Amino acid sequence: MLENEEKQLTRDCLAMALEAGAAKARASLSKNTMNIVATLDGEVDKVTGCLDRSISLNLFVDGRYGTFSTNKLDRESLRTFIVKAVDTTRMLATDTCRDLPDPNRTAKDAITGGELGICDPAWSSVTPDQRIAFALENSAHCGLADGCVAPAKFFEPASCVAVARRNNNSVSRAQGWKLISEEGEYSDSEYFNFVVDTQGLEVLHSETSFEFFTELTIQDSRGHKYSGGWWEAAPLLKDFHPEKVAAAALEEAVMQIGPKACPGGKYRAVIDSEVSQKVLNPILSALNAFSIQQKNSFLTDTLGKQIFPAGLDIMDMPRIPGEACGKMFDSEGVATSNHYIVKDGVVQEYFVNTYMSNKLGIAPTIEDATRPFIPAFKRDDFPAKADRQSLMAACGDGILITDFCGGNSNPATGDFSYAIQGYRFKEGKIVHPVREMLITGNIVTLWSQLLAAGADARRCRAKLTPTLAFDNVDFSG
Repeated sequence: MLENEEKQLTRDCLAMALEAGAAKARASLSKNTMNIVATLDGEVDKVTGCLDRSISLNLFVDGRYGTFSTNKLDRESLRTFIVKAVDTTRMLATDTCRDLPDPNRTAKDAITGGELGICDPAWSSVTPDQRIAFALENSAHCGLADGCVAPAKFFEPASCVAVARRNNNSVSRAQGWKLISEEGEYSDSEYFNFVVDTQGLEVLHSETSFEFFTELTIQDSRGHKYSGGWWEAAPLLKDFHPEKVAAAALEEAVMQIGPKACPGGKYRAVIDSEVSQKVLNPILSALNAFSIQQKNSFLTDTLGKQIFPAGLDIMDMPRIPGEACGKMFDSEGVATSNHYIVKDGVVQEYFVNTYMSNKLGIAPTIEDATRPFIPAFKRDDFPAKADRQSLMAACGDGILITDFCGGNSNPATGDFSYAIQGYRFKEGKIVHPVREMLITGNIVTLWSQLLAAGADARRCRAKLTPTLAFDNVDFSG
């Protein structure tokens, strides 16, 4: 819990900054309490508890600007720290574009920190024994698929894969396999962010999180090893369901058995929702005013223009009650909102903080996308509100991408080259894994070839990107 004394100490930092000679200031207190239980092969490996607490300061002194942070939060240490910080700021070059945001733009409705309903009072009642139980009971070594998983025992995968999250895609193989190792981690946390400034801003964000992750390594009958991982998370304990994490991680590993070479060429590509943010991130980066100011954006001068397919929307949805990763204000205290970034293929906004607004002479918006979301989209006879399997069926033949293993995207041109891992599918069915392939192209061109966006975005993720299907993607082996 964030104590009133901690809030008052943050407010007092502003008074100390003004007394030391700052013209304006912003102070941000972050407090994060986390508990972790790590397991190895079904046994507790490490138990960790930690508390991180710090205050960050943005100081505006004689036309100069400096940022500082400290975790020494007793009053006298803070006073000494702030005096030195103000003196240091005076030694920096002047930068008149730096300023606090217009108070009319800042959040007025983030008072208690609980407005989004993502801070669970149940967090404080979870006991150490319950944390250990979460970690152990959801281990593959604790009886995944009716006890069929046991270390160093070969068996056919079909029975275990049958309980996995996507059993309609599972492939029963001739090879047996054994579980070599399993690493798991249960964690829960409580986080607070209290932001004040000398123009009257005072906002509070609070959230809790419950998470469970497992990574499994298996070995097939030929001695080849494969790994698979999965995780689940929720801000509220009642919505936290880690029961199938081990099954999903096992499926990811088993499905990789027996990879085959795939000839290069143009294929339809289905990008799994777990990794599809990879092809959205370059768009969000290119819409940032900093990238535009640095002449490092392939979306410069595109505001109000049709750049993406008609019907495609990209939204920012930071204010969905009860869902993880929401926020009612950015780091400047500017209010967030649910709104369009791209609407019907037309670019609606750049991400412009106060500094970039003053530097470029354009209207400020928000500093970045808080929780980007792609609603369902389809062309022609593709199914509405589809999932991965139905998009594969609609595509017929192609390559399913389940992981990106390196590569890069040129922020100035949008050209990209990514190494991928996934599966060849025909007639909508997976036929074999593929590895060591590349996809190449241009981000704008790729999105112009979008066939469909599903309705299967994982709500526990910060970016709500669904499974995406594209036409005529260049693959090389």
